[in-house]
Amino acid sequence: MEKRRFDKQKGEENREKRNYSDKEIRLNRYIANSGVCTRREADKLIEKGLIRVNGEVVTELGFKVKYSDTVQYEGRKLKAEKKVFVLLNKPKDTLTDVYDPEGKRTVIDLVKMATKEHVHPVDKLDRNATGVLLFTNDIDLAKRLTESEAGVKQIYHVILDKTLAKTDFEVIMKGLDLKDGFVKPEVMSYVDDEDRTQIGIEIYSCKNKIVQRIFEHQGYKVVKLDRTYFGGLTKKNIGRGKWRILSDKEVNMLKML
Repeated sequence: MEKRRFDKQKGEENREKRNYSDKEIRLNRYIANSGVCTRREADKLIEKGLIRVNGEVVTELGFKVKYSDTVQYEGRKLKAEKKVFVLLNKPKDTLTDVYDPEGKRTVIDLVKMATKEHVHPVDKLDRNATGVLLFTNDIDLAKRLTESEAGVKQIYHVILDKTLAKTDFEVIMKGLDLKDGFVKPEVMSYVDDEDRTQIGIEIYSCKNKIVQRIFEHQGYKVVKLDRTYFGGLTKKNIGRGKWRILSDKEVNMLKML
């Protein structure tokens, strides 16, 4: 009786595997899921004849493949990975890079045990900046979060090298013209009225070093920078240098931003 139940369970698992292998998806999505590029960029690779399916060059946009098919780019077999989202509470003295030739610690070193999939940080935090950092192999969603005009809500706790004067506070809140465009905080406040070197700032821009550049524009240096919030995600219950996998609910929330 026990063996019969086991055989039935095994049969159901085999059917699930066959159903997965027989499932069809668009070729550009398969390529994007492999982590090579976005769907739009995948369309360009297809049009240029750089993609082979089961040994044959495919140039048709909208072409569908099965997970059991062999898809190749530049002779390399692609594997459509499942989408993974990892949240890290980044510690200081850690580079936001995949690899460092000098052997310095990177954020990838901290999350490499989280998943077998190849994930990358969605955006960058400076080496000594700390806080919320999201990783994923969903390139399309990563680009949408960081490159859309609407942007994604972020909150930072900033410590400056000197007290932020009220006049500079007001100038920053009106918005600044930086080299790469206009930027304006959504909300900004003094964290402690008795220590006005500590600032809380809410911003929607993911431009490189945007918080540091805002304050440097007015003659201040950021001594410490901690991101406490990114797109609805916080570092609550995640120790410094620790990570966790996002829940399905959190992933769906990100997709709706």
